[in-house]
Amino acid sequence: MSESTEGGPEAAPENHIADLRHRIDEIDSALIALWQERAAISQEVGRTRIASGGTRLVLSREREILDRFRDALGADGTQLALLILRAGRGPL
Repeated sequence: MSESTEGGPEAAPENHIADLRHRIDEIDSALIALWQERAAISQEVGRTRIASGGTRLVLSREREILDRFRDALGADGTQLALLILRAGRGPL
């Protein structure tokens, strides 16, 4: 016979799931903030590069970032890196 009142055996998994979901929400908030910060910095790099007579893009730098994400995360890492790069420089 299992108890379904708060604190009983069935409540423990629900509490654990709620705790895990709360941590996921915290991580999501951090990822969003980091994404926005990275995009702003990347845009500043681009503006500074153009103002000093450089090109808007440095393809070797983009390749380095793509490789880093692919090496760490596999094929999904490449897709994630492409989204991150686009957020900072805009579409090509």
